[in-house]
Amino acid sequence: MSKAQVGIIMGSQSDLKVMKEAAEILEELEVEYELTIVSAHRTPERMVSYAEGARDKGLKVIIAGAGGAAHLPGMVSSMTTLPVIGVPVKSSNSIDGWDSVLSILQMPGGIPVATVALDGAKNAGILAAEMIGAFDDKVADNLAKYKKQLKDKVLESAKSLETKGWRGGKIGFQ
Repeated sequence: MSKAQVGIIMGSQSDLKVMKEAAEILEELEVEYELTIVSAHRTPERMVSYAEGARDKGLKVIIAGAGGAAHLPGMVSSMTTLPVIGVPVKSSNSIDGWDSVLSILQMPGGIPVATVALDGAKNAGILAAEMIGAFDDKVADNLAKYKKQLKDKVLESAKSLETKGWRGGKIGFQ
């Protein structure tokens, strides 16, 4: 059985520039993952095999990114009982990304896909870690530290702005 808890799949190599952000945040949160290309249209047999075998491999969540018609997340969701997080990818053949967003977002009843923002692979990785962290204290602790870092960064920026002031146009902060 694989040590990976999250499967990251994408429709084509060109999606990697977006989908690598899911892998990077999972690495930061110390969540094991696997990453591969599984095209719903060009390799449907591979997609079926991946979806049907994901639980047996030990995966807990699948992140599926796709552009254009973006059938991958929904098709995978129809073939597994694992949660699937869809990442709409703004691809070269996309209609400004809306086709991908709507293809993933508008799933029929019974086939849920949690959908993040266009090119939102980082949030998909965080959401996958939160799902795992609901049952894994180490992952939950790593998430808490990560979110504290986000909070601290904002508070540091606010303090810097308030201390140094900002003069832009007629507005000044003291």
